[in-house]
Amino acid sequence: MASGGSAIRGSRVGAGPMGEQDRGYHAERVQISYWDELGNETVRHFAANLPDDEIPLTIDSPQSGLPAGRDKNNPPSVAKLEPYKTHLAYVKERRTEEEAESLLGEALSQLRARRGSAPSS
Repeated sequence: MASGGSAIRGSRVGAGPMGEQDRGYHAERVQISYWDELGNETVRHFAANLPDDEIPLTIDSPQSGLPAGRDKNNPPSVAKLEPYKTHLAYVKERRTEEEAESLLGEALSQLRARRGSAPSS
């Protein structure tokens, strides 16, 4: 026979008449619904005494992974992400040698013009 501990099996350890209503399922809660762009509703529960600025305006919807907001008619839109570019895609975007030379020539002429117009000391 094993012995140890004074808790009766199946009882809630630490529960008592003092402050039990402030913890766990007995705490007063508010229910807030969030909707994503696909119309999925997600319900979250928050403590009733939590200030409004601590309750998030948007969450990630567990059904779709999209952002969800409190306004059912105007849910947040999905962020526009740029597709990943490979190194070859960047190489294809590079300028030709002629364009590079003309850009370099323009930049050098602008620098020379600025140096020439600046008073020398």
